[in-house]
Amino acid sequence: MKMQDVRVMAKSMGIKCFGKTKANLIREIQRTEGNFDCYGSAREHCDQEACLFRSSCLDENKEKPKK
Repeated sequence: MKMQDVRVMAKSMGIKCFGKTKANLIREIQRTEGNFDCYGSAREHCDQEACLFRSSCLDENKEKPKK
């Protein structure tokens, strides 16, 4: 999901976007929806099947090296 799409979604929920990273903005959307604010924390598995950001989160984390 592109940042512009995330901003549009956030604004429609009444969330201010200025100065926030994509990950922080998505986490705020997740909290507003009543979900876990876990974007970017899953490495190989995510049990949040209904999350709108699940696939982009997992795809993004495939590229990060494991600590």
